[in-house]
Amino acid sequence: MSTLPITQAFASYLTDERHFSPYTARCYGADLRQYVEFLCDAAGIELNDQAERDALARREAASGSAGAEVVGSIGPKTITEIVCGADADLIRQFLAHLSEEQYSAATMARKIATLRSFYKWGERRGLTATNPMTLIRTPRQSKRLPKAITVEQVEKLLSSPSQADVLGRRDRAMLETLYSTGIRVSELVGLNVTDLDVPGEALRVRGKGKKERLVPLGTHALAAIASYIEMVNADAKHSQVWQGENRHQAPLFLNKHSGRLSSRSVRRKLDKYLREAGLDPSISPHTLRHSFATHLLDNGADLRSVQELLGHQSLSTTQVYTHLSSQRLQDAYKDAHPRAEAG
Repeated sequence: MSTLPITQAFASYLTDERHFSPYTARCYGADLRQYVEFLCDAAGIELNDQAERDALARREAASGSAGAEVVGSIGPKTITEIVCGADADLIRQFLAHLSEEQYSAATMARKIATLRSFYKWGERRGLTATNPMTLIRTPRQSKRLPKAITVEQVEKLLSSPSQADVLGRRDRAMLETLYSTGIRVSELVGLNVTDLDVPGEALRVRGKGKKERLVPLGTHALAAIASYIEMVNADAKHSQVWQGENRHQAPLFLNKHSGRLSSRSVRRKLDKYLREAGLDPSISPHTLRHSFATHLLDNGADLRSVQELLGHQSLSTTQVYTHLSSQRLQDAYKDAHPRAEAG
């Protein structure tokens, strides 16, 4: 199915103005395509690219004038007009359809968030007369505590990569960096060689919304990165990427072709070392981020500092880790205290 021009315009807004990551923008786009497909089936209409472009142009021409509400009566019926004229009842029909397909509460919440963002944008642009999402409530979700692994498991994982070749040293440096800083895997692969501040023992990280933050690097991560860089510099093929006038755009962690690694490649490498270390295969790069935060709080770090290190906008996002630390304390208490539970 073709992509609706109005949803293409929204996708451009997400990436160009809101600076969403490509992954998040793709998720929003997939949610909207599903919504459009539902509307096409319900209305018995097939997308006509030219008709939809014309419909969007009429909407844009009418925005800012009194004509936005009556544009739908001009020309043939289009999905663009149905989308822009949708009311809360139509949205609820779509959500009921998703419920019948047995989507999880978390997935439903994300799709509602997509529509909420889309219609808020449409109303602000004057493409819709009203925002139907103001009448839609997001279903309550049970809070899932993030998964964390023990320090011993982390150490077992970090010692898995071989130090005999440049790719093994790179992998060790990557895993050490993920655990030492708590950065997201997308932030890891986005690092450039000039983002490394060895004297300051820190990394410059570009997070969500292209916001930059400085995160400290532990001595183990610094040593692993130094070992990796030493071997890269000894290899003429790889080292030339870090030289010359484009050095500031050169990735810190190189793939075997001296290009930038993808998030998927990091996940594949992690899976390999989990197998070698005999650890739970469901551990993900994000698990190292969770473990970083949990271990800091377990050892007395304050919540505000952890929030800044993780790059969270809201303190409430970080607070979930305090629940995890509290749960671990409770478990330890019940296991160890002789009068914690009735016999």
